[in-house]
Amino acid sequence: MKKVLIINGHPDKESYNFALSQSYKEGALDSTNKVKEIHIRDLDFNPNLGFGYRKRTELEPDLLDAQEKLKWADHIVWIYPVWWGSYPAIMKGFLDRVFLPGFAFKKIENSLFSKKLLKGKTARIICTLDQPGWFYKLMYNSPSHNAMKRLTLNYIGIRKVKITTIGPLRLSKEKYRLKWLRRVEGLGKSLT
Repeated sequence: MKKVLIINGHPDKESYNFALSQSYKEGALDSTNKVKEIHIRDLDFNPNLGFGYRKRTELEPDLLDAQEKLKWADHIVWIYPVWWGSYPAIMKGFLDRVFLPGFAFKKIENSLFSKKLLKGKTARIICTLDQPGWFYKLMYNSPSHNAMKRLTLNYIGIRKVKITTIGPLRLSKEKYRLKWLRRVEGLGKSLT
């Protein structure tokens, strides 16, 4: 049994990404996993890091709760749309404000490297596109995948990251959307 945290980075509650998050949750619960959720759009926080790391800004209660959920989780599922080659601004603000030094990593004095503080966790990225995944990879080298997997999750110690790309979403027929929901539910069920 795993402790699963599902993080939905889409700012619209009625989005297909919300439906994907619920499908993953159903699958994970069917496999007797424990599940918690964060819907970034519902959090009350300032997404601006303001002073960078020069001066600490107090975290809002919703962000403190998010950090507790991240510590609790064995497996973290990130669900978001790819807009302009990356994730939505609200998700970037969430990452900036939550993955702080002392929580997600610790700078090593006189070194370019950092100590990774969230080791031992696994992750899955599920992102939606308005183009086929193969085109996104071939033409653009999957910038949001690279930013999330390599530059964010790997940097803080989450090494085992799997990626699921869904698209093209905008022009898709209902039968494909239902198929993708079943596929994502299956990903949740396959957790052991």
